[in-house]
Amino acid sequence: MLGVILKFKVWLVKGLELTVMLVTGFLVIDVVWGVFTRYILGHQSQWTEELARMLLIWVALLGASMGFIKKSHLGVDYFVNKLSEKSKAIGQLLVYLIIAVFSSIVLIYGGYRLVSSSLSYSQPSPALHIEWGYIYLAVPISGFFIVIFSIEIMIEIINSLLKK
Repeated sequence: MLGVILKFKVWLVKGLELTVMLVTGFLVIDVVWGVFTRYILGHQSQWTEELARMLLIWVALLGASMGFIKKSHLGVDYFVNKLSEKSKAIGQLLVYLIIAVFSSIVLIYGGYRLVSSSLSYSQPSPALHIEWGYIYLAVPISGFFIVIFSIEIMIEIINSLLKK
């Protein structure tokens, strides 16, 4: 059972990495095309700026999830390093619990409401005619990844506390 979960985690992380890389690649191509059409052809394509904004939303939110998964997020650990190992683990457990609750409420629930209301207003983007609700799907999706990996880290911390 644990092997299946680990394989699923690896698959999930690889999929997220690939998605972030592809979206970043499309963002770079889009911006380069926008600059090319503006300065070389003399008239910027109408859709490049809008697409760049949409892709940036996805890159930022999925990239934040990726940073969280890789534990490369910002942290101040000066005071934490002065604690005992057990106190550190309990503090980390508390922090990841707060992150999971915050992400559940703000990113998943709030993101769901954002997507729902955006889709109910049926506001397509001016140039690409894409509903903004689909663009805002990045919010609950990134929240999902953060909650899943917060739970995983909390389980690891609890297991390490029980072994001591």
